[in-house]
Amino acid sequence: MTDPVRDKVLNEALPEIAEHGFTDRVLNEAAKRAGLTKRELKDTFPHGAASLVEAFSYWADARMAARMKAKRAERLRERVTDAVHARIEILSPHKDVARRAAQFLASPVHAALAAKLMMRTVDAIWRAAGDASSDFSYYTKRASLSGVYGATLVYWLADSGADNAATWKFLDRRMDDVMRIEKLRGE
Repeated sequence: MTDPVRDKVLNEALPEIAEHGFTDRVLNEAAKRAGLTKRELKDTFPHGAASLVEAFSYWADARMAARMKAKRAERLRERVTDAVHARIEILSPHKDVARRAAQFLASPVHAALAAKLMMRTVDAIWRAAGDASSDFSYYTKRASLSGVYGATLVYWLADSGADNAATWKFLDRRMDDVMRIEKLRGE
């Protein structure tokens, strides 16, 4: 869900995050530039820097979902792959910010937030790909994709190629692995 106030502060914070990380100082300065009062800041970002990381994740999820509305590959595997691809492409202009978010979420103190954001992202990817399951496969699909998405994101963060070609090949191999597992499970 988009929140114009949250998005305005995030937009103000992005250049600073790349250099200084997700901190309360960065959030407070961005809120000042966005014209927020202290009350509005506390209401919009109740957990400080952690809420700013959450806003960045929601921002990327929303843009991925919007981009996927224009794409409709025939096969589910292609739609899921396209959605993962789209989310990472959205992060590409902000790779240093994505790296800072990964560092922030890697702290054991933020493990619950990291799990929440991963599940929200993989759910958004599945929904953008057209999945509407609500049975047991809902959970298995999301658990499988969290491994694929997490590994692909880490690979992308280390990929220094301008076109991310190595990352897209890595993603395709991971999706092939998941499809083989799903096929075996079905048999």
